[in-house]
Amino acid sequence: MKKLVLATLLLSAGVGGFAQTAPAQAAKTRVALAQCAACGTVQSVTLVKRKGEGGAAGIVGGAVVGGLLGNQIGKGSGNTVATVGGAVAGGYVGNEVQKRVTSKKVWVTRVRMKDGRIRTFEQEARPAWAAGNVVRVQDNNTLRTL
Repeated sequence: MKKLVLATLLLSAGVGGFAQTAPAQAAKTRVALAQCAACGTVQSVTLVKRKGEGGAAGIVGGAVVGGLLGNQIGKGSGNTVATVGGAVAGGYVGNEVQKRVTSKKVWVTRVRMKDGRIRTFEQEARPAWAAGNVVRVQDNNTLRTL
């Protein structure tokens, strides 16, 4: 019985200490936010896929392949039209393939600044903060947790 009473007392003391920690942390965050002009509250953190950029390699490579395939069709002037059409279509497809190959995923963080503005920040690495955290803007484009 004594062990049960002792365990109950220890558990309630631990929970009571935890309950006091949350309001203390919230008060500390409010004070830090009030004293920091370049701070804000994270509204959301999302992973977004950004389309890559096409370029000459994709266009030229696709045009060559498309022209070669188009050249296999028809005879005479039909062959010429098919070759040109294949090159144009191949260039377009090659450019789109290059965009997909060079695409990347970025983390987008939306922050409500102290003055009410919403600012958006992108980074490739997973951020250390989550919605509700207070962050400081450094060098006008990087975030740090408080």
